[in-house]
Amino acid sequence: MKLDKLLLAHGGGGEETFYLIKDIFLKYFSNPILEQLEDAAVLQEEKNKIAFTIDGFTVKPIFFKGGNIGKLAITGTVNDLVVMGAKPLYLTVSFIIEEGFSKKDLEKILKSMQEEAQKNKLYIVAGDTKIVPKKEVDGIFITTSGIGKIVYEGISCQNIQPGDVIIVSGPIGDHGACILAEREGINMDIDLLSDCETLWPLVEPLFENNIEIHAMRDPTRGGLSATLYEWAYSSKVNILVEEEYIPVRAQVKAFCEALGFEPYHLACEGRVVIALPEKIAKKALEIVKKHPSGKEAQIIGRVIEKTDSPQVILKTLYGTLRILENTSGELFPRIC
Repeated sequence: MKLDKLLLAHGGGGEETFYLIKDIFLKYFSNPILEQLEDAAVLQEEKNKIAFTIDGFTVKPIFFKGGNIGKLAITGTVNDLVVMGAKPLYLTVSFIIEEGFSKKDLEKILKSMQEEAQKNKLYIVAGDTKIVPKKEVDGIFITTSGIGKIVYEGISCQNIQPGDVIIVSGPIGDHGACILAEREGINMDIDLLSDCETLWPLVEPLFENNIEIHAMRDPTRGGLSATLYEWAYSSKVNILVEEEYIPVRAQVKAFCEALGFEPYHLACEGRVVIALPEKIAKKALEIVKKHPSGKEAQIIGRVIEKTDSPQVILKTLYGTLRILENTSGELFPRIC
């Protein structure tokens, strides 16, 4: 893919993002740890393994139904640690704030960050703040780094095997639909609410019960389809998912049908996708369903076979098969 200038599409989480990372960033930063391309890096520190991650948040609007940029910054970073089998411990936070930003709004953001940190029993241990002249940043941008202790080893997007089952913890697309509707002023008389939520309380029981997990991912930018394609590419497998079993809220379906979107491309901020052996899938599903945010969890498909030309295949409601396209082009700028 020829690349002369960066486009918004390169931040969308789909094919363009994948090539930007592989062809540009890894050209200069390549090392055995980064080349794993996981949500968090697994590091060996004497007797313990730790996970370390960093993320930037530029969402617009800053406040949305179900959360705000501060809550999103905590949940997003925590979830990147959790899906690598790590218990979140410490965060650092950096703010770039536009001159004239409301003190009241800043305190609302900080309060939501405090609440999410306390909910996960972790500490914000360092930070930095820069105030820049008007129009040099749009309101407020936040960057967070997180460190967690690995409590469950072996999770990787490269570990998926034929016969593995795919579980999704709840309805997909809520966050992407909510953000786009609010940003564009779309009023369809339907209540679209972000699923912004930390995953540790949902996932911890799986670790405690020693459920065999091959891969785990929170489907943020690029949604479910981008996650499945990343797994397919990394493990060189074909994946089949069934539309009948993929949970999508009626509001999100109506939103997508009206505007011509695929719910599988919409971002989530409080869902987890899990690949694990079929023999343990039923037990895992029962554990996930015990948590309030996992009560609508479903087994949505399985890994079919090893291949040198990975694809994600969707079995439609009509029983036909089609390729589930990966996200491509500019879809939802600034959803996180």
